[in-house]
Amino acid sequence: IYKIGDPGGLAYVMLSGRVRVTTVDQDHQEVLIDEPTHGEFFGFASMLEQTPHQTNATAIEETVCIEVDRQDILVLLQRKPHAGMDMLSVLARQFHASQQLVRLRASRNPNEVIEEEATFGERIADTVARFGGSWTFIIAFAVAILIYTGINSTLHRSAWDPYPFILLNLFLSMLAAIQAPVIMMSQNRQDTKDRLRGELDYQVNRRSESEIQGLARKLNSLGDKIGDVEDLLREKQSGDGA
Repeated sequence: IYKIGDPGGLAYVMLSGRVRVTTVDQDHQEVLIDEPTHGEFFGFASMLEQTPHQTNATAIEETVCIEVDRQDILVLLQRKPHAGMDMLSVLARQFHASQQLVRLRASRNPNEVIEEEATFGERIADTVARFGGSWTFIIAFAVAILIYTGINSTLHRSAWDPYPFILLNLFLSMLAAIQAPVIMMSQNRQDTKDRLRGELDYQVNRRSESEIQGLARKLNSLGDKIGDVEDLLREKQSGDGA
């Protein structure tokens, strides 16, 4: 129906069908903004501001919409002023949905984001690295080596891998050659988690800074108003004393 950057001269009212209103975040991932139903509208903010659309609106099935512009809204409000309340209600719902989306994305868990994007091979690498760095692996591996060397030492000439256990050394070398890159893959994923966690912390800090600045402005404004009230009280007291 429209894409990000298209002229925003028109808004659309849903009559039938299904529409997805989405945007693209900084990670180039699609984010669902709204799915308007029958009687609801989309593209309204861009139409009112006469600015390019900030979202994509895509019909995911056969859809019927009515195009409206600023003049249509003006005529509607002149004829039916109460329709303005319905429009404000829809805008309020969309605004609250956007706020909820911001809160959810700001508090997303980096571990969950990484797990959602992990491939099957990366999950295997994490499992191998987790098991290879545990006491369970160390104890089991030590017991297996002791049993292996003990049996071959006991069998003497009948042993399939007599001392100095060349076959065992070959197996250990192969195991180390495979295990090392797998562990490095897991470490790279951990680095990605740390980087994503740092980016999320930065976003939260910026939002907190903005909120603190807003509170500071409100406190300054409140202080000015209190000062004005004090001045009025002093003037009143001076007038009463005179």
